[in-house]
Amino acid sequence: MAIEVRKPHHQSQSDLADPYQGQRQYRTLSGIPVNRLYTEHDRPAAEGIGLPGQYPYTRGIHETMYRGRLWTMRQFAGFGTARETNQRFRYLLDHGQTGLSVAFDMPTLMGYDSDDPQGLGEVGREGVAIDSLGDMERLFQDIPLDQVSTSMTINGPGPIIWAMYLVAAERQGVSWDRLRGTLQADILKEYIAQKEWLFPPRPSMRVIVDMMAYATEHVPQWNSISISGYHIREAGSTAAQELAFTLADGFAYVEAGIAAGLDVNKFAPRLSFFFNSHIDFFEEIAKFRAARRIWARHMKEKYGATNPKAWMMRFHTQTAGCSLTAQQPENNIVRTAFEGLAAVLGGTQSLHTNSMDEVLSLPTEKAVKIALRTQQIIAYETGVTNTVDPLAGSYFVESLTDEMERQAEEYFQRIEEIGGVLNGIENGFFQREIAEASYRYQKELENHQQVMVGVNAFVEEEEERIPILKIAPEVERAQCEEVKRWRNAADRASVVRELENLRAACRDDGAPLMPAIIECVRVGATEGEIARAMKDVFGTWRERPVF
Repeated sequence: MAIEVRKPHHQSQSDLADPYQGQRQYRTLSGIPVNRLYTEHDRPAAEGIGLPGQYPYTRGIHETMYRGRLWTMRQFAGFGTARETNQRFRYLLDHGQTGLSVAFDMPTLMGYDSDDPQGLGEVGREGVAIDSLGDMERLFQDIPLDQVSTSMTINGPGPIIWAMYLVAAERQGVSWDRLRGTLQADILKEYIAQKEWLFPPRPSMRVIVDMMAYATEHVPQWNSISISGYHIREAGSTAAQELAFTLADGFAYVEAGIAAGLDVNKFAPRLSFFFNSHIDFFEEIAKFRAARRIWARHMKEKYGATNPKAWMMRFHTQTAGCSLTAQQPENNIVRTAFEGLAAVLGGTQSLHTNSMDEVLSLPTEKAVKIALRTQQIIAYETGVTNTVDPLAGSYFVESLTDEMERQAEEYFQRIEEIGGVLNGIENGFFQREIAEASYRYQKELENHQQVMVGVNAFVEEEEERIPILKIAPEVERAQCEEVKRWRNAADRASVVRELENLRAACRDDGAPLMPAIIECVRVGATEGEIARAMKDVFGTWRERPVF
């Protein structure tokens, strides 16, 4: 969500009075009114809170939480070619990162090879370019895939990139049952918020169910989908909308899996979530606590799951990219620290902290190290990991948790009334809700009802410039040549044969897709070739405009 605000008069930072006292409205960032004082009358019954590691998991999914094991410190990284990103991965691992998270460039996210005219000017710019199995092997060179947990943020082409990862592990001699990680692959939120899809919604759901089934049988430690509210929030939603729409997507995947004959007790424990941690500290903590409780209750009572692991919501958190500002970028270090702390107090299992320069470019090594050190300071210096869910019982936090849950349940009812998530996507329901919320927030910034330091308050006439990472044009040219060499070196007869087998599998509603995609990767088909073969059968999709 781009922030554009009319520049106010310069405010003296030495002025001790609050210049916005008369304009401030005491409510959360999402508009929930905040009382001056909360007392025992605002606190729910103790049994609604529960204990850590016990249903409904309001206080966390593990009994000991961070006293037993810290969250995974997983910095999002990727730029240029696979070789360059491999160097960044090893830099991060050497500095204490405990998991890898791959950022892909725009052509890869859209299913194009680097030499496709559609990707011109974007290769390696926003993430790493991955066109082939060779690129995937270079990306993880000298990184044993059975010793690291890998998260891959890719959606429409998710099964193709996952197949490349599986075959790369195979070539390392690593058994698939030893692989740990997460594939985002949350296609529903793409239609709702991020807009990176390959096929129409209903064929895409078939692909997702096929991936869930394949992971359950062949890659048991892998999370086949990371149901993502992050991008919903980045598009401009409120915290309650992020909570409700994310869980509604999760329930839609559960229902699709059950309808396909999958055992909810087997596939649901490998569903994970991905949330945004925004700047409104207590609202975010309440959102995370409400999310666990809602998921547990629905999985147990609505979907009949009897496996406690199917009730437990495990989630990754990333601090809010949309809260970062190009103005006074060093302030972003402070914003990120508070957002990361909220994620930890909310009970996250994994965390990425944004770098101060990400609003300007891909992060420099210095900026990403500061972001990682922020997590380490939270973990080892603040004392917040010494006790489990230290804010439990807070009159304010528990009241806010209940309110977040109430608003989410209202949205679930509305979604059910319009016929479910797919119907809501096709008729623009989610897009309208987010657009309206984003517009309201923009107007509040312009009217100074919301203060953003350095943007509409406490501005500086002379902005400090910081070093940024620039991707040279030579990177794109080199990657285009690399994919051409790879394509020419492949056994073209085998590639043509396996691509036709994939088309046949797509045409047969009952056929599994992942084995056919994996065979295409093994014989050397590129991402773009595989994506085009699937589009030949499934077609593409254009969403209905929302005004």
